[in-house]
Amino acid sequence: MNLDPLSRRLIDRFQHGMPLCPEPYREMAHTLGCTEAEVMACLQHLELAGTLSRIGPVFEHSRAGASTLAALAVPTERLQQVAERVSHYPEVNHNYAREHHYNLWFVLTGPNRQHLERILADLEQDTGLTPLDLPMLTAYRIDLGFALGDVS
Repeated sequence: MNLDPLSRRLIDRFQHGMPLCPEPYREMAHTLGCTEAEVMACLQHLELAGTLSRIGPVFEHSRAGASTLAALAVPTERLQQVAERVSHYPEVNHNYAREHHYNLWFVLTGPNRQHLERILADLEQDTGLTPLDLPMLTAYRIDLGFALGDVS
């Protein structure tokens, strides 16, 4: 996708750290020298184009409760149905398909480990598929970002 100058500046400036204030999009607009409506239109365009999938915080999971990475080996003909069932839980995020024996991956976040285990057991009972449960043992901080080059 060929990005317009505002999109490039917005991504370069705010892919790490949105303003923590009551009106973050207005503050972003002020920083970028445009209007809040332009920022919102830009973000909507990026989302509709499939360039942007999410705007939101990343929490330190151990401070917010418990989380685990989980995967299911789903027969291809059931993938959409099972993915919708998994997404039914508000504790699920990052639900996505992969080309692998374990072809449906998702992250569960909840108040404690027992809560997550109940959800995984419910999913197994409901789908007949045994989840692969991969809780994080060690955290690695990777500051993943992509500089888009000259944005002047």
